Amino acid sequence: MSLKQKLLEPFQYEKIDLSEANQSSAGRKPKVRNWKGTISRIWFYLWRQNWLLLSVMVLVMFSAAFSILGPYLIGRGVDDYIVDRQSDGFMTFILILLVIYLSYSITIFTQNFLMIGIAQNAVYRLRSQLFNQLHELPISFFDKRQYGEIMSRVTNDVDNISNTLNQSFIQIFQSILTLVGTVSVMLYLSPPLTLVTLTIVPLLVIGIKWITKRTRPLFKIQQNRIGELNGFVEETISGQPIVKTFSQENRVIREFEAKNNAVMHSSYWASVFSGFIPKVLNMLNSLSFALIAFAGSIFALNDMVTVGTIVIFTELARQFTRPLNELANQFNQLLTAVAGAERVFDIIDEESEEKDETHAIGIDEPRGDITFDHVHFAYDNEKVLDDVSFQVEAGSMVALVGHTGAGKTTIINLLSRFYEYDQGRILLDETDIKDIKRSSLRQYMGFVLQDAYLFEGTIRDNIRYGRLDATDEEVTQAAKLANAHEFIAGLPDQYDTVLDQDGSGISQGQKQLITIARVILSDPKILVLDEATSSIDTVTEIKIQQAMRQLMQGRTSIVIAHRLNTIRHADQIIMFENGKVIEKGSHKELIQQNGHYADLHQAQLNNQAQ
Repeated sequence: MSLKQKLLEPFQYEKIDLSEANQSSAGRKPKVRNWKGTISRIWFYLWRQNWLLLSVMVLVMFSAAFSILGPYLIGRGVDDYIVDRQSDGFMTFILILLVIYLSYSITIFTQNFLMIGIAQNAVYRLRSQLFNQLHELPISFFDKRQYGEIMSRVTNDVDNISNTLNQSFIQIFQSILTLVGTVSVMLYLSPPLTLVTLTIVPLLVIGIKWITKRTRPLFKIQQNRIGELNGFVEETISGQPIVKTFSQENRVIREFEAKNNAVMHSSYWASVFSGFIPKVLNMLNSLSFALIAFAGSIFALNDMVTVGTIVIFTELARQFTRPLNELANQFNQLLTAVAGAERVFDIIDEESEEKDETHAIGIDEPRGDITFDHVHFAYDNEKVLDDVSFQVEAGSMVALVGHTGAGKTTIINLLSRFYEYDQGRILLDETDIKDIKRSSLRQYMGFVLQDAYLFEGTIRDNIRYGRLDATDEEVTQAAKLANAHEFIAGLPDQYDTVLDQDGSGISQGQKQLITIARVILSDPKILVLDEATSSIDTVTEIKIQQAMRQLMQGRTSIVIAHRLNTIRHADQIIMFENGKVIEKGSHKELIQQNGHYADLHQAQLNNQAQ
């Protein structure tokens, strides 16, 4: 690349389609944006501390008054002491000016100090509400979005709101008061000279309106693209083993460059358009000075104004444009914050899982009878389950088998109410689960999933996550039942060994043992095992099966397994294909039927023999 190309490269930006601002990064059609509504919602969080906020407003009024009073007294001083060549009282006049400007500084410091506390408390409540809302949203919400994009709203967007409340709120309020006070003093001193000064206002309004119309959607695009970039980075980092295994580093880097380039483009144009505002104001400020000097000299020669009045007007003209400059300087941050606030409120406004639980009931120690009665379910208009019916007796073990995508995991998701079925009924002890509170239903369910998930913390804390009030002895007993105690006891810090989220330092099978111990400790009435032994070696699997058989006694157990030898002792085996139940029965009964299950079983035996 030539030197000329390198120098011009930063200025070769794509043309931004402003319609992109009306699309969320998740591809959904968003709600109609309401600028005033978003501002009023942010104000609600501030108004919770109304007395402190009112105190800040009073201080802002005083600081605005002091900022106008200073130039006014200087103009009067020019007429009284300089033009008239008077020295009596001049030192007193200087002391008064010092007190005014010192008071201005004190009020500025105090209002900023108070406002920072108000802003941080408001952001604390907003962030807490957002985090709480994330825990009340259905699983389907997270399935349709990148985790990194959600994290961008929790971190970047909330931080933008925080910065704006800390810095912009006071300046905006003070600038408005200063403008009103400045114009009032101008009109009091000289209405004709005031009209001359205000001739720049129409030009100012037209310019800012033109710029704002283009800047706001650009900042929205910028925030969306940053969310997409964060989502891609989070996905890539978490999937580094796969990226490296398939040698896809170069492709991932190219995708990152494309997304990073898109962020750069949108940020560039947003900053370019918003950067026009201070430049326009500076130009109009210079024009205002010229008009005041020209008209003021004519008025002074005709004894319409004094020299001191012209001095006051030159100072107030700067006082008039300075708030506008401050508003312009805060405009970028304000637009970014409002765009971020809209994205945050999008999540807060999402319907929570509990929206339809007004008449739902809690349950107490269910027996564990489960009935699927002609259940239909579609995911994004794609049929997943088609007229599924079966019964699970309390305390029995039922195994779900079938090829990948047959609908086995969907059965678990519907039973736990992670998703809601479309037609039919799912009954727990003859009660439709839609009439049971989700929290109450899940309280009696225990899950061991294929992907073992651990939280950052000690092994003891990860096991105790199943029941927070469990004693250390109960934690150890649960680990023993899961055959996890032996390897834990061999670690340097044993149960106090600290794990990160990825469980570094222990194997995938050992992670799964810990999650099984977690479920054992929770003592659920309904046990769900979704390929729970897929990451465990054969010897360990046998030990776990022994522990599981003991755990399953007296509990309703639903097991999803691809290896059929792990479910030979199931009371009932249900085979799925394309979302339908095609065979039901015990292992022996299904073998005798010589159907799909028998074929699958024989195929696995042949693979093991090879």
